[in-house]
Amino acid sequence: MVTPATLFKASLNASKEFFRPPATERPLPTPGLPYVAPLMVPIRSIGPSHGERIEAHLLALDAQDRYLRFGYAASDEQIRRYVSSLNFERDDIFGIYNRRLELIAMAHLAFSTNPELKSCAEFGVSVLTHARGRGYGARLFDRAVMHARNEGVEMMFIYALSENTAMLNIARKAGATIKRDGSESEAYLVLPAADLDSRMTEMVEERIAQTDYRLKVQAKQFWNLLGAVQEVRRGVRESRERM
Repeated sequence: MVTPATLFKASLNASKEFFRPPATERPLPTPGLPYVAPLMVPIRSIGPSHGERIEAHLLALDAQDRYLRFGYAASDEQIRRYVSSLNFERDDIFGIYNRRLELIAMAHLAFSTNPELKSCAEFGVSVLTHARGRGYGARLFDRAVMHARNEGVEMMFIYALSENTAMLNIARKAGATIKRDGSESEAYLVLPAADLDSRMTEMVEERIAQTDYRLKVQAKQFWNLLGAVQEVRRGVRESRERM
């Protein structure tokens, strides 16, 4: 549950992050030392206006990551068709952005279209290579579970290749039942009914994520403007030196 203290610390951290140049990202965990997850990872819902960023994110996946995410070695054209077929009115997309407004991790919560399985949904996730090891996949899974509960979903499914141990471990830690059938595995998680806590937590976390994104947009605009001013000054200085 999100507490007032958590919100205060998240707000304070966001304010500090604003003044850090976007070229510097958090380093990866030190080998041999346990990774301490940040207090809160802003995860926002994504609409159709972010289609280009979704496409760029998936196209940035290498061949192995595409194979694990889609179950086959998806080509660029197949990824573009997948993005164009996303139904934002029916399904939900969640994402994590870095300070350069790059979509570094994304989850797709697809609701069943079968009238007899209206209370079911499927979860899929992808994380860019340079953002691995920070628990983003698990955070996205938790966010999707909470939203699915609030939407009346009773069972969430995860279809993954058996070699996709990262995804299966996330499902297993959440209490999902996993069935393996050769090279493929199916995990399903029974979700509890929504309550006041789940609804309020999702509302607050979404509000924080939207605010975080707006701050990142403003920070990027600030640093771009500063860079342009510095470029002009550099040009003037070089011109004076030549004279």
